[in-house]
Amino acid sequence: MIGVGIIGLGYWGPNLLRNFADADGARVTAICDLRDDRLAAAAARHPGVATMRDVGELLAHPAVDAVAIATPVSTHADIAMRALQAGKHVLVEKPMAASSVDARRLIDEAARRKRVLMVDHTFVYTGAVQKIAALVSSGELGNIYYYDSVRVNLGLFQHDVNVIWDLAVHDLSIMDYVLRARPLAVSATGVSHVSGGHENIAYLTLFFDRQLIAHMHVNWLAPVKIRRTLIGGSQRMIVYDDLEPSEKIKVYDKGITVNSQPDSVYQMLVGYRAGDMSAPHLPGTEALKTEVAHFVDCIARGAEPLTGGASGLRVVQIVEAASASMAARGRPIEIDPVTGAMRP
Repeated sequence: MIGVGIIGLGYWGPNLLRNFADADGARVTAICDLRDDRLAAAAARHPGVATMRDVGELLAHPAVDAVAIATPVSTHADIAMRALQAGKHVLVEKPMAASSVDARRLIDEAARRKRVLMVDHTFVYTGAVQKIAALVSSGELGNIYYYDSVRVNLGLFQHDVNVIWDLAVHDLSIMDYVLRARPLAVSATGVSHVSGGHENIAYLTLFFDRQLIAHMHVNWLAPVKIRRTLIGGSQRMIVYDDLEPSEKIKVYDKGITVNSQPDSVYQMLVGYRAGDMSAPHLPGTEALKTEVAHFVDCIARGAEPLTGGASGLRVVQIVEAASASMAARGRPIEIDPVTGAMRP
């Protein structure tokens, strides 16, 4: 039985607590937060769990084998490093760190300590994203032409990061898992409408080595909540709407065919194909439940998680490049296709 400590009981921490409390092979042994009211509320629902305000005290607790970190982004790297150095396995909320330098340090430390390091890219564990990844990898969509996503809502404004670090991380982690392709450059623009605050609206464009392009729109200042992704291929196209109660994925047998006239390369015929739409059945299991079970299983087997440190690093590197581009008013920032680092 793996003893788990939950660090941070704000917005996401209670969800982690609930799922770890219900997970097979694990039990929550300690919880930590700076606010006594949060600790009291959590302890009332989970009697017998040790409560504490100091992270160091939790990391020294003999019944804690692994920790789940749900604290502000600026604290992720420090707490995760302390946990790894204390010999704990780590599940850290997205993004895994506020810089790629810190992300690499965490990866190295986890490898040195032979501990599982996993990033909470929750959407990767949804039935919808798993199905999309299967459709893409099977070749059923054909050649992928574009990835286009919108993730907007009114709030929650974050105090330590901009909207790219908060919302775009979700779509970047989905794209990274589904497409398995590394961007060569990123261009981003954004603006803040709150004096002294971080950018609350942003647009990202990612360029790849083929005729593949990705675009993302993230916004904290929208009157409606939208979570929609379009993936276009040469054979089929997907609409993924996470807010749909039942048909979250719709697969369209639509596209174009381009035929050149034999007598002239300048004359082309574009044909349009409009076939059926299908909505595949998806499992109803909560994504976080699946993710928590995967984390526990990886610890038991000593396996690399689906969203391990390497996945977290790739996302952080893209966000870093996007932030640099946004600061330069959209100037494209080139990314090394092998290391993922920004090119000078």
